Amino acid sequence: MATVTRAAPLRILCVHGYRQNSGSFREKTGALRKLLKKYVELVYMSAPHRVPQTGDAAQGKENEVGPGGDEAPRGWWFSDTQARSFDAGQQCQVSLGLEESVEAVRTAVKDLGPFDGVLGFSQGAALVAMLCSIQEQNLQPQFQFRFAILVAGFRSACSEHQRFYGGPAPLAIPSLHVFGQEDQVIPDRMSLELLPLFQEPQVLTHPGGHFVPASSAHRQTYQEFLKRFQ
Repeated sequence: MATVTRAAPLRILCVHGYRQNSGSFREKTGALRKLLKKYVELVYMSAPHRVPQTGDAAQGKENEVGPGGDEAPRGWWFSDTQARSFDAGQQCQVSLGLEESVEAVRTAVKDLGPFDGVLGFSQGAALVAMLCSIQEQNLQPQFQFRFAILVAGFRSACSEHQRFYGGPAPLAIPSLHVFGQEDQVIPDRMSLELLPLFQEPQVLTHPGGHFVPASSAHRQTYQEFLKRFQ
């Protein structure tokens, strides 16, 4: 009897949201791992910046899920450089910490890779959009992602980040954009603003809020997107 050879799982680097870390994001994407376990291996990393615990959670900042295990909540950059806090809607001229985060991703790719794709959630998805721009401009040779999945993504409101959005043509990397119609943290209109930056973006919407959807109703869309790269 002939043996059936199954394609090796796609390796995907997972980039968590603000106030999360690798442990908490792994916990929160358990349903996604189960849904796609035959097709992908999800590898998690933490942002390099600890989020100060000075009551800013009570001020309505991006209230994403807190830390998992003993690791502190973390972020990829701060829109308020003095308070070291982040709000997706905050207009700012300069941010704090983005360069270190790009370097952290480069190190993760070097140490944990290679990766077929990259998945980001919320602030992590905003970072993924920037990573795609960096890759397209050949600014980081280590970045060789074949696809990107952006969940509850958005364009940064920081002026110094606009350089990632002004290319002569849409980003060629295949992308799947996932967002909830009832998301109160990153409204779907903010996620929609990312679509024109990508060439032929695919979209998966769900009726829920600020989370990574992974019900059986979403399996086909994920699988059809991913099977192109197996």
